[in-house]
This record gives sequence, C-alpha cells and structure tokens, in this order.
Amino acid sequence: MFRKVLIANRGEIALRVLRACRELGVPAVVAYSEADRDSLPVRLADEAICIGPAPAERSYNHIPAIISAAVVTGCDALHPGYGFLAENPLLAEICAECGITFIGPPARVLSALGDKAAARRLMSQAGVPVMPGSEEPVREVAEARAIAKEIGYPLLVKAAAGGGGRGMRIVYREAELAQALGLAQQEAHAAFGDATVYLERYLERPRHVEVQILADRHGRVVALGERDCSIQRRYQKLIEEAPAPNLPAKVREALRKAAVRGARAVGYVGAGTFEFLLDRDGRFYFTEVNARIQVEHPVTEMVTGIDLVQWQLALAAGERLTVPDPVPTRGHAVEVRVTAEDPANQFAPRVGQISELNLPGGPGIRVDTHLYPGYTVPPHYDSLLAKIVAWALDRSQALERLDRALRETIISGLPTPIPLYRRLLRDPDFRAGRHSTVFLQEFLDREANLALSP
Repeated sequence: MFRKVLIANRGEIALRVLRACRELGVPAVVAYSEADRDSLPVRLADEAICIGPAPAERSYNHIPAIISAAVVTGCDALHPGYGFLAENPLLAEICAECGITFIGPPARVLSALGDKAAARRLMSQAGVPVMPGSEEPVREVAEARAIAKEIGYPLLVKAAAGGGGRGMRIVYREAELAQALGLAQQEAHAAFGDATVYLERYLERPRHVEVQILADRHGRVVALGERDCSIQRRYQKLIEEAPAPNLPAKVREALRKAAVRGARAVGYVGAGTFEFLLDRDGRFYFTEVNARIQVEHPVTEMVTGIDLVQWQLALAAGERLTVPDPVPTRGHAVEVRVTAEDPANQFAPRVGQISELNLPGGPGIRVDTHLYPGYTVPPHYDSLLAKIVAWALDRSQALERLDRALRETIISGLPTPIPLYRRLLRDPDFRAGRHSTVFLQEFLDREANLALSP
C-alpha cells in the first residue's frame, strides 16, 4: 500500500476517500482551496494543505499546485476523486514522471477514453454495441448534413471531450442542424477548450444504465452489476438505483459482458463505469466511460458489500483483484443527490449558510455529506450537498425507506430538491419502474400544467 495519499478534491468525495484511507491505515492529506479552509474534510484531516485561492483553475484544476502539494507533504499517491482533474491524462502522466501513483487508470487509457469519438471506435472494434453515428469528428455543416442523411433524424451533436451534457444539442430536422452544430462547438470549446464534436443517433425516451467494473494490473476485470440513472435533468443524474428495475436477465448479463469486454480492450485499471442507453426493445448502445469513481457508487456498495474506494487504492497499489465473479448482490439500493438548487426556479443554484441540519438514520440508510451546522456553501463549485441512500431487500421497501429518510432530513438556509424527490417517489410510474431519461421533465411539466389548470 502507499506511504501517504494526497486527496486532490473537496466536499463529500474528499471525506469519502479520507475515510477509506483511514480504514486501510494509510495516512492522507486533504488539499483545499482558500474557500474550503473551514470545510469538514479539512477539519477532520490529520494533515491538510492549501493549494490556492477559490477559483478552481487556480486550485483544484491547477496541476502544478497539486503536484507541489503532493511533493511537499511527502505523498507517494494521489486520489483525484471525481470532477476537476479526475480524468485528466496530463495529471496522470505528470504523476508518473514525479514518482507519484495516480489512483485511476493510466494516462494512455484516460487519453483513449477521454475523446468520446475515439472511445466509440475502440468499443466498436471490441464488439461493444455503439450508437450509429460519425466515425470521425465533424467540423463543417456540409459534412454534418451528409452524415445525418446516413444515420437519420433525430440525432445528437455531441462534444468529443468532457461530459455532463455540455456541448450537446438534439436535432430533429435538417433545418436545425447548422445552428445546433455551431452552438455545440462553441459550448464545447468554452467548457473543455476543445470544439471537437461528432454526431450520433438520438434515442427518444431511452433508459440510462451503467455498469460498474473493477480491473487490476494483471488482466482481471469484474463487473459489479448495473445502475439505472435515468432520472436526470439536462443530462445531470439526480436519482440512481441498483440493480436496474425491470431489466430482463438476458439484457443484464449482456450489459455486464459488454463492459468487461470494453475494459479489457483498452487495458483498463482501477474502478470505472461503462455507460449505455437502452431502447424500448432492450437493445443497448455504448455512450461513454467514466474513468473514475462515480457520484452514485454507494448504491453498488450497498448491494454488493464491496468498498469501491478501498479497491481503487488497492488496485492502484498493484494488488490483485480478489472479488468473486459473478459478484453476488443482495437487495435494492436507491440514491438521491441533494443539491443547493431551487427546483421552483429552474433549479437555479443557491449559496448560503446551513442554519439547521438533521441527517436521517435508521435501518438501511446511508448519508454521504460534508455538511455541518453553520457551514457556508461556497459559490465556486458544484452544488452537491449530500447523497442519501436507502437499502432494503426489495425495491418497494427501499423506496419507502428513502421517503422516510427524506422526511427526517432538515437542511435549513437554502433550498434543495428534497420536496420534489418526495413527490417523485409517490408517482405510480416511477414506483413501477416505468421511467426514462425524459421522465423528470415530463413529471415537472405535468405538475406545471396542474398548477395552471382552474
């Protein structure tokens, strides 16, 4: 194992990694920006180091500051968490040059998977189903029109770099293509510094299902089951669950095999997630790989009993993967992301001080959070405040437990989506597992129409 690990992230994931290190007996250093000086990870850390001012580009996204922090504190490993530089091949490469182990896939794997167009080609060559689309980046309108005639409408203009829905535009007819291409290129360049986009067929009302994998340096890859992440807004996941409801056993097994095949094809090492879209007939298509720990990893941990973050550390240290294959699962787990956003105002982000805080507990409940009473949510970063997870022997009981946990939760000082989640949990279509990636927007539209009706 490692001598000391630098945690180059913030919020609940920094605390999650700190806990995993402590349980393994590995000293850890929390890197923080000036805005996070009073954060819970910093307050609980044995050692912490400031890496710069509040703006992420001068702290959490500043590679020289992060590498310097690792060297100064004597760390021989670096955990990037998620977001920020978690999938940055340059950071992984510089870590290797400095004798620091990057807790994630090798730089060459990050480079291969970071370009979504290139990742599509790799997966196709490996026999993983991919969405029909352009094989190479698309730059000109004429080129886009020619490809669109082959794959058909509706289609998606999609940034080759990055994620989170940025640099994406849905196109329903040819007259919309030129504008969508230009807007996607502009947004991709602004968000990722790379204007490269490609085209792929757009599935209407698909399910979003992803497969969690672990892979060691010795060639062993194991799938730990799948998660349904269909409840999302503007491509941002809000509710995740494992296993995916109403998924035929044949499709479930095919998804897992596809993820393992894809991981082996790129020489993957560590924890990662292969993401797929499913159509109404059960056909699935690869979309991307998240080459890091996922926000929603707790639901997999709850049904498998496997600590994914501890395994990240072990695999990065060169240990052999010893989990069984297939991994046995038990029960059902559902997670909601509690964010500092106002659903009544188009999910506008909010900042402020947590004046009162009560977190839920009881059987089957897990809460991952960095909140404490009096904590001031800074305006500089992601709005995630907490993840509330409920586990039970079946989905129906897990949903009841989650509703009970949300009733117990008090976060005063700023708005959160908790009231919306409680309404969603009572929706008969959601309870029956009849949802897709557009379900939430349709639910919100129904609520708005009811409010307007006399």
